[in-house]
Amino acid sequence: MKILVLNCGSSSVKYKLIDSVSKEVLAEGGVEKIGLPDSFLKYKRPDGSKATITVEMPDAKAAVANVIKVLTDPEEGVIKSFDEIGAVGHRVVHGMDKFNKSVLITPEVIEKVKECYTVAPLHNPANIAGIEAVTELIPTVPQVAVFDTAFHQTMPDYAYMYALPYETYEKYGVRRYGFHGTSHRYVSKRACEFLGLDYDKQRIITCHIGNGGSIAAIKDGKCIDTSMGLTPTEGLIMGTRVGDVDPGALVYLMKAMNLDADGVMNLINKKSGVAGISGLSNDMRDIEAAIKEGNARAKLALDMYEYRILKYIGAYTAALGGVDVIVFTGGVGENQTSLREVICKKLAFMGVTLNEEANKARGEEVEISGADSKVHVVAIPTDEELMIAEDTAAIAGK
Repeated sequence: MKILVLNCGSSSVKYKLIDSVSKEVLAEGGVEKIGLPDSFLKYKRPDGSKATITVEMPDAKAAVANVIKVLTDPEEGVIKSFDEIGAVGHRVVHGMDKFNKSVLITPEVIEKVKECYTVAPLHNPANIAGIEAVTELIPTVPQVAVFDTAFHQTMPDYAYMYALPYETYEKYGVRRYGFHGTSHRYVSKRACEFLGLDYDKQRIITCHIGNGGSIAAIKDGKCIDTSMGLTPTEGLIMGTRVGDVDPGALVYLMKAMNLDADGVMNLINKKSGVAGISGLSNDMRDIEAAIKEGNARAKLALDMYEYRILKYIGAYTAALGGVDVIVFTGGVGENQTSLREVICKKLAFMGVTLNEEANKARGEEVEISGADSKVHVVAIPTDEELMIAEDTAAIAGK
């Protein structure tokens, strides 16, 4: 079955066309600057070369229409008509506790996703716009929603609850939900396949580290805790997101800086993290370059970034009662070898050793722990689109 995977944002659409049997990526690309006069679609041709089309796309429907147009183009496309698309899988960011697995999209599902708008005001409306665009353009194709939050719904209540008045949970659904669930699910399973281990009998810590980042604790195939919370701002220090912070500090800054709620959200989502500390960039490559030039604030940003990762690994090792496998993934986790080295060497107290030669690998599946290590440490490139395609094929093919 050919599965079209869509990841619709407020101003962008990323897509892949995947053969669910062979797992081959038949086509991929993305639309950027939706709603602006200079919007464009970039994609890979069948021969592997890249191309860009500049065309005005005022909304998600126009963006999805142009994606389908490229896929079915007689010269540039890979399918003759949209009838070859067996199903469409959508990344949906927030399902709160309404969804604990991927589901076939129905009018009732759409309404429940809309009920989550208040906790994901930037993402869920864009996800629904993509779903409605497909419904209008290809009304007969089945669609499946794959939720970032679903994998984490196995967390016990003592892990997902906040110590706020209980009615804030009952009335407003305020609790930890977690994100990057599709990635954590994929890399934890793939790591065990790669190592030849039984997934349902392992204690695994997955570190999805990129511009956004989160860590998950997985025991016997189920998530028991994760670092992100009600929103993606909790947990690790990220590119521009603050991560863990004293909530009293935010109230103090609201008063001191005369900020309203939108101002605080802008502060913690777009002006904090690595960029906020360094004053330079949210890109770790820029931070490493600045450190080589003696920039003290860049060094501080990296030290803080690494320390927060180390703290969570330590905490989750305790929560799991030990750890068998640690997985690095995401743009930084897959490619920043120096960060992996620092973390592994600081985990020597629990028997982690590093294979420095293996750790030179970037962007590929590799075990970086030494032969005598008491914990397997691996880097596994994430493939959320493949996970979405597999879920979609399984559900739509029934």
